[in-house]
Amino acid sequence: MVNKLTAVIVAITTVIMSVTGLFVWGFAPEDETEFTPVIRFVACSDSHLKTAAGVGSHRLEKTAKLAYDIAKADDEYNNLDAFLINGDITNDGNIDQFAGFKVIADKYIKSETELLPIIANNHDFRNMKKQTVAYFSQLMGKDTDYHKVVNGYHFIGISTSDVEGVNYTEAQRVWLKTQLDEAVKDDPNKPIFVSQHEHVLNTVYGSSDFDGWGIDDFSDILEQYPQVVDFSGHSHYPLNDPRSVWQGSFTAIGTGALAYMELTVENQRKVHPTGHSLEAQFWIVELDKDSNMRLRGIDLIEQKVLCEYILANPANPANREYTPEKQAARSTAPVFSENAELKVTKLAKSVTVKFDAAQSTSSGPIFLYKVKVINSDGEVVKSDWVLPKYYSATVEKTERLKLGKFEKGDYTVSVTAETAWGVQSEAITTDFTVK
Repeated sequence: MVNKLTAVIVAITTVIMSVTGLFVWGFAPEDETEFTPVIRFVACSDSHLKTAAGVGSHRLEKTAKLAYDIAKADDEYNNLDAFLINGDITNDGNIDQFAGFKVIADKYIKSETELLPIIANNHDFRNMKKQTVAYFSQLMGKDTDYHKVVNGYHFIGISTSDVEGVNYTEAQRVWLKTQLDEAVKDDPNKPIFVSQHEHVLNTVYGSSDFDGWGIDDFSDILEQYPQVVDFSGHSHYPLNDPRSVWQGSFTAIGTGALAYMELTVENQRKVHPTGHSLEAQFWIVELDKDSNMRLRGIDLIEQKVLCEYILANPANPANREYTPEKQAARSTAPVFSENAELKVTKLAKSVTVKFDAAQSTSSGPIFLYKVKVINSDGEVVKSDWVLPKYYSATVEKTERLKLGKFEKGDYTVSVTAETAWGVQSEAITTDFTVK
């Protein structure tokens, strides 16, 4: 009965998709770096597909189309060899949502591209619970834990288990280590790509205990394999935040999200900035003949490159230029232009500040603006922050913040720009009086 129902839903969804797909378009952003790949793949996550004609479906389609456009634009190598999607494919794990994903996969992922999906307990298991593994495997004709070799590179993916109350079983851990040993035996000098939904604890942005999106199920295994490049989602934290690329005993990469952005800012987690649902990101990952890896973070909505990293062959433990310590050391203070304006407007006793954006002086974006108000006695009476839209291809030229009401008196307001690594600019200041 389930198979018949799925077949009907897939048929209906196909008709819907044939209409909505007419409005999915893309163009390749300009490639400004000389890099000749021998393999290229998409790494993405968290599409949260809800309906056949919904945002999640549209963004998955657009990701596929844009990825192929990027590949075709490369005169040296125009293949898209694999398509990784790291869980939370659906929003609720309903049959019709999975059917919608199958239609998208069948229609937009070409036969020469290896589709490598995993499913996750967070959203994909909401409806069918532990039956999801068997259902998804049958629907897609794929194992939910996979080990595939593409162009000589090993890809290993791990989905949530079908054991009640256990996200990942000991059997899966044993399986992972066995697969890693096989990959190393095949070629110890090549990266091995591992995918699971959640970040490995205390690696990329979003993986700390405070952030709450990290797990330690595989930490003790992965740290034994310097060849591993681990892709994970779950947090929805921006992939173009420099903390989303991490190197230590292995390499870890956060995949952002196709659905919406989320962040930890200061001591606040699960920060959803205005317009966060209008953002979507994915990686184009490429390796050259020497296994040097290029990561291009793509803004799906604006179809532009958000960030680019070139990592010397990450299988070699001597190549670790993206440790948090080295990245922080390379981070330099942002600057405000000499003509930068900081204005105060008052409505009754309520104060709002508006200021010109600072400029980054290093490869990373400006992560935060810190705002302080000091009274005539030198006391800090207000501290707040402004999160710039750094996770988008278009960053605002001015920022504003409503500070609220103040007692009568004289005040000085200061604004400091800060990188993701906490390196601060010189402050810009102005005075105001509340009467």
